[in-house]
Amino acid sequence: MRVLYITGMMRCGSTMIGNVLNETPHALHVGELHFLWRNGVLTEGTNTSCGCGEPLTGCPLWSEVLAAEVAADRHVAQAVEAVQTTRLRARHTPVRLAESLGPRRTPPDVRWVTGVTAELYRAAAAASGAEVVVDSSKFPAEAAALLGRDDLDVRVLHVVRDARATTHSYRKDKSYVTRMSAARSTGYWSAVNAASDLLALAGRDRYLRVRHEDFSARPDEVIGEVMAFAGMPGQVPVAADRTVELGVNHTVTGNPDRFHHGRVLIRDNAKWRTELEWKPRALTTAASAPQLLRYGYPVRAEREG
Repeated sequence: MRVLYITGMMRCGSTMIGNVLNETPHALHVGELHFLWRNGVLTEGTNTSCGCGEPLTGCPLWSEVLAAEVAADRHVAQAVEAVQTTRLRARHTPVRLAESLGPRRTPPDVRWVTGVTAELYRAAAAASGAEVVVDSSKFPAEAAALLGRDDLDVRVLHVVRDARATTHSYRKDKSYVTRMSAARSTGYWSAVNAASDLLALAGRDRYLRVRHEDFSARPDEVIGEVMAFAGMPGQVPVAADRTVELGVNHTVTGNPDRFHHGRVLIRDNAKWRTELEWKPRALTTAASAPQLLRYGYPVRAEREG
């Protein structure tokens, strides 16, 4: 079972990348499967709809998957959530990676949770006819743990976006994300991306990093690179004018853009360059400068407008 696991900070554009890949032959983008337990089984989250528009429990694909899996049991879902909270946070990434690469023994509860996740991948693939599952959950410790399974062929796609764009996004009121200060969002951005960087230790054939801005500017080229990395056959589904025809998807959680169907133009929302005030801009730049440089972003980005 081949899995392309997308990691990185939230608001990095992973939903669009996943949905574009969903248009390739034999691929299924499941969205942020990490949250299936809370949103689909326990129905305690704020995002309980599938990308097809139906409640997750009423979706043709997920209702079939959950009916056949132990994940439909509330007690199992609560147990999975408990392990996610205590074992699969960004700070756990070094330990989970050490276990996957051999020096440490994987705890039984971590092995159990990744086993349940692997069964969900297989059930979703069987129900959809997919050969590659794209999971955009963005939890680097979860990706690290999954890399250690010998019944999965896991490839990690690390998507990065300018920290100042992330700060700008989190300063806006949105029903589906919690508003954050510049200091808090930049702290999360730095921690999650640093943890995701560690996954490169799994080897070049299992880790690829792309920038959101490059995807927005050259989507056909970047998607082609990702498809080659993940072993996805077929033509790149992005036209020369940077548009893509999006069909119905079956994503769990994610940006509301996952509900958009039809022809969509891929472009970068660079409003932070004109709308982000100087104080949060300066704070974010100073706090993230080493990583901005690492990812090829200019520390001194001129304000537009």
